[in-house]
Parts: sequence; structure tokens; C-alpha cells
Amino acid sequence: MEKLETISLYDAIGGEAAVRRLTKRFYELMDTLPEAQHCRAIHPADLAGSEAKFYDYLTGYLGGPPLYTEKHGHPRLRMRHMPAPIGPAERDEWLLCFRQALGEVVDNPRLYDIILPPIERLAHHMQNKV
Repeated sequence: MEKLETISLYDAIGGEAAVRRLTKRFYELMDTLPEAQHCRAIHPADLAGSEAKFYDYLTGYLGGPPLYTEKHGHPRLRMRHMPAPIGPAERDEWLLCFRQALGEVVDNPRLYDIILPPIERLAHHMQNKV
């Protein structure tokens, strides 16, 4: 019987370099798109720390090294985001930036379609205000 080889999403999209491009582009979009102003407003003035944590989280989430948990413990994303008022506008603007960044970095439509739905569900779960 032939053994099938599996590959993580992390490796499939290009590993560390791709996740770095994705997180960098995501925060560039959030910082510059007028359509993302509400989402941007709930982030610190300096986005470097947010970008670094998001890189660590996405790396592990996509099947790469568990950087976030090694540095910060369990993500507990909803709990960690509770201090930020995340309503429909902030959620949708975050998703706008993520979709665009993902589309620019991941040129394989099948991979895009695999990655995006759980991220969209997560974004909806993070909403903590009406």
C-alpha cells in the first residue's frame, strides 16, 4: 500500500516567507485603506507588535512551527481581544484586509478557498459588540 504524503498549508503557501508577506501586507492594508479605519482605530499606533504576534499565530495555525504558543501560551483569542470593541464594522474591515492580503500572497485559488472560510468564522467569533 502506497503511503500518501501530506503537506501543511504553511508549506503549501510558501512557508515562513509567505506568512511574513501575508502579515506585512495585511497590516499595510489596515494602516492605509480608508475602508479599514474602524479596525485600524482599535489597534495601537505602532502595529509592529500586532504584526509579530499575528505572524506567530498564523504560522502555527497554518501548520508551521507553534511560535505563538511557545512565546505566549494558548492563544485564547477571544479573551485576548475582549478589551478591543469589535463590532460588525471592525470585523468586516479586518476581513477586507485579510482577504485582499491573502489574495495577493496566495495565488492558488484552491489554497485561498481552504484558508479563508475558517478565518472568516474566527473573525465572526471575535466580534464582541453589536
